[in-house]
Amino acid sequence: AVVSTQSTGISSSPPPPAAERTRDMYKFGQHAIRQGSVFWESALSYGFVNIKPVLPGHVLISPRRVEPSFTELTEEETTDLFRGAKLLSSMLKQHYSTTSLTLVIQDGADAGQTVAHVHVHLLPRQPGDFANNDDIYTEIERVDSRRSEIRSEEEREEEAQIYREALKLNIS
Repeated sequence: AVVSTQSTGISSSPPPPAAERTRDMYKFGQHAIRQGSVFWESALSYGFVNIKPVLPGHVLISPRRVEPSFTELTEEETTDLFRGAKLLSSMLKQHYSTTSLTLVIQDGADAGQTVAHVHVHLLPRQPGDFANNDDIYTEIERVDSRRSEIRSEEEREEEAQIYREALKLNIS
């Protein structure tokens, strides 16, 4: 089961509208994300493993409603997205024993957005993972543009399960 949070703690959240989720798939712009890759959800957002991570622990969080532009999210969606990003960031820092994280939103094609659905990249950082710290942004664009390096569904589901367990420990 996916870990779900509301303002009161762990609970089951209502399902998203049918246009954004089928029985076992979430709509992510022009893509479909299988339930097994999703490790956290709230009423308005969901967190899932990255098909082509730049670093270990590179995950994404997205609003349930498919919206290409960050500025077009509702106040509720924006608040929920960043509450979720904060929770997932805390879990990732603890899980990867780090004190640093890079959060990235690419809003629009000119900013490097390749999926027409708002999403935040969460990347746990380690000392020296890039010679020049800002090279991470170039690497995100480079990896996004390549069709190779796509991880198997099994790999993604295994990673999602690890984060589900880590979240249960982090929330309790």
